[in-house]
Amino acid sequence: MKYLKQHIKETLSLAIPVSIGQFGHILMGIVDSLMVGRLGAEPLAAAALVNGLFFLVLVLGIGMSLALTPLAAIAKGSSKIEECSEILKSGFYVNFVFAILLGILIFFGADLIKYLDQTPEVTRLAISYLKILSLSVIPFLVFQIFRQFIEGLSFVRPPMIIAIAANVFNAFFNWVLIFGNLGFEPMGLDGAGIATTTTRSIMAAVLMFYVMKSSHLKIYTSIKNYFSVDFKLIKKLLKIGLPSGFQYFLEVASFAYAAIMIGWLGANQLAAHQIAINLASATYMIILGISSAGMIRVASAVGRKDIKETRRSGFTAMIVAMSIMIFFGIMFITLKNLLPKFYIEDTQVIELASSLLLIAAIFQIFDGMQATAIGILRGIKDVNFPLVLSFLGYWIVGIGSAYIFGFILDMKAFGVWIGLAMALMAVGVTLTLRFNFKSRSVIED
Repeated sequence: MKYLKQHIKETLSLAIPVSIGQFGHILMGIVDSLMVGRLGAEPLAAAALVNGLFFLVLVLGIGMSLALTPLAAIAKGSSKIEECSEILKSGFYVNFVFAILLGILIFFGADLIKYLDQTPEVTRLAISYLKILSLSVIPFLVFQIFRQFIEGLSFVRPPMIIAIAANVFNAFFNWVLIFGNLGFEPMGLDGAGIATTTTRSIMAAVLMFYVMKSSHLKIYTSIKNYFSVDFKLIKKLLKIGLPSGFQYFLEVASFAYAAIMIGWLGANQLAAHQIAINLASATYMIILGISSAGMIRVASAVGRKDIKETRRSGFTAMIVAMSIMIFFGIMFITLKNLLPKFYIEDTQVIELASSLLLIAAIFQIFDGMQATAIGILRGIKDVNFPLVLSFLGYWIVGIGSAYIFGFILDMKAFGVWIGLAMALMAVGVTLTLRFNFKSRSVIED
């Protein structure tokens, strides 16, 4: 019990700042939506469309940057301090090139929006907005590079502080550029895109300056030769980063497609889905912090070649995540009729959303399990199995059973959610068993 308490304390000390930082990023999106919403329905619709498409591509870059965290934690855990600076340098080169490619893909891919059957005005606004947002890919992923690196070293507070403070800058730039204040012309939705790009650039610059100049991090960032290339290390980064990126993409894409399926059932079904998924997403931000903390602590133990601590760190993260999600699951069941009323007054939508929250209560538990399992498996550098399982779990089990329950058995949105819950259960249980098996022996390079 004493060991468990200490492990929980150490896990939460890492998880809480990471979760708050995640909330800071989400809050920027909420503020953008609130301010763009004042322009009318069409700009808000265009923003919603673009943000979904943008994030779907961006997760590939986020996944790539995640490779830095376990490698940095393993190097620190094994006392290979000089290797940390090489990980940062190689990670920067790989991720920066990847960021350029994603930015180009999004910029030129924006014109494909005209084939999505939106209204002419929404299409016009969305294309322009997405092209502007494409310029924010590089600063966003530069921030991610330095964030994931120092989080791997257990320095989790600086990214959190910057993410929270960035909301002030973003709201100010929105006020100036969207509505035309302080002598600027009103730019509408394009102004929101410029504000986001500017804010992300400031975030990247501030974190990069902190990491390279901080006395606390100096021993980890003393790069001797900026122009040498360690191809062996780049290969390690790609072996972890590429599967992580595609795994994340498969997960996000499956939920996006589930929303499209529910959209076939009508506006009320889709509105109920949006309410339920919004509530589930809020709790997921907390679990991402637990997952990151588990990954950092597991990787550090791997670096020390300590099998017992590797397993304890991983299963502690799982216990914390499951406990939190069980609590939220009980809350969803207890408040299922109340929570939807904060979103809408339509009684039919409220009734539909409350029924989905019953599934969400179970959904939450397995979502916490799979998210944490993916993190701790990444800590032992096991990324290929989760990639294959994500395809089978989310697309074969999840989307397949969602179609059967939702359409063939005519259970509508409730049936689609049963399919999603089945996917999370299949992925979560299998990945947990995988960690239990893989963590029994020393993880080699």
